Amino acid sequence: MLAQTAPKMLVSHTPLNIFENRIPLSRTHARVSRRRFKSSPAVHASRDKASRDSLTTLCGTCSDDTEDTLTPPRLQEGGGGGRIHRRSALMGVAALQWQWVAPAPVALPAWAAPVTVPVTVPSWTLEGGVQMPTLALNTVGLSADDTTRAVRLALASGITHVDFHPGKERDGVARFIASQGRDGLFLNTKIRKAAVGISPTEAAENTRRQIDEDLGILGVESVDMLMLRDSPDCDVTQAQWAVLEEALRSGKTRSLGVINFCQSTLECLLQSASVKPALNYCMLHVGMGPDAHGLRSFGESRGIRFFAYGAVGEPGPEPELLSSTSLLTEIGKAQKPARAPEEVALKWALQSGVAVSVRPTADFGLGMSTCAEGEVCSVGIVARAQSVNWALTARQMAQLDA
Repeated sequence: MLAQTAPKMLVSHTPLNIFENRIPLSRTHARVSRRRFKSSPAVHASRDKASRDSLTTLCGTCSDDTEDTLTPPRLQEGGGGGRIHRRSALMGVAALQWQWVAPAPVALPAWAAPVTVPVTVPSWTLEGGVQMPTLALNTVGLSADDTTRAVRLALASGITHVDFHPGKERDGVARFIASQGRDGLFLNTKIRKAAVGISPTEAAENTRRQIDEDLGILGVESVDMLMLRDSPDCDVTQAQWAVLEEALRSGKTRSLGVINFCQSTLECLLQSASVKPALNYCMLHVGMGPDAHGLRSFGESRGIRFFAYGAVGEPGPEPELLSSTSLLTEIGKAQKPARAPEEVALKWALQSGVAVSVRPTADFGLGMSTCAEGEVCSVGIVARAQSVNWALTARQMAQLDA
């Protein structure tokens, strides 16, 4: 049950992937090739076949890391080169080969400018009484400067949950904490993905070292949540989880979660875990259905909640979802006041009963996201915060669930 615990605030305004310069990318898609998106029959057939093929590997690989492989290693700490191979295993379905081109900045249309009213983000009560706001700022792909700016704007807008990665995003959060303090923030960060072939002992030591490093850079004694990425090696997963349980017992974190765990990886973890994950962090957007492949219901039946990212697609926005003729756009225009399609996409996920981590704008792509000075990021974050203040009708939810 959701507890309305956040204070009211007035609104003031990813298997291991390696890359090379030419990026052949297998892009994960939900089954959004519905009549309402007006794709061609040929595209429908291609996607449906790819969807069926990908489902056969759903838990054979247990690893997709869609949200967590958005930054090429050359943009991360200690990055390298090579070729990317992304499987549409966990949430994914149709795979289309494409060459990524960074999108031009996207501004919300005038008709979709948010109306700002007081915001109270609902919270989940996790193990130990931890209150987790169900709407989070997703900083993936932001520079340190943009992360600092996004955190400031989010906090002013009523979003207190910050979902960030180690590296430049963490550094941006650290800058904010150094200047403004951490009061009121729910800090949620991730353990780096274990390298393929690493021993359980080495993976555990790397995890232990990273936790201490991140806390030192952030300048805090603990974070509110640590999330573990999946591994194809059950022994590695169990060894890393044991370290996270140590961190929980020692007060270095208040709660634990997992990222992109399919059913068999969850089963592996639960065999040895003393503490169950509070949540499973996976991609979910309109066109996938509210319980894609039954993973959400599988986790919830075991007390593991569903925390969603990718409300408009990953690693870039799905054109079918945000087009001027999409169902999301039509439903958005029917709202009073009107809403942009990305607002409707976010609202659908929240109203479906999951927590959501959302990017500040729809200007993002592979390894990049922005929150630049100016009104685009500010307006985008305010609009996302306002998602808790309006609702879709039962008919609209049914349309989007289909």
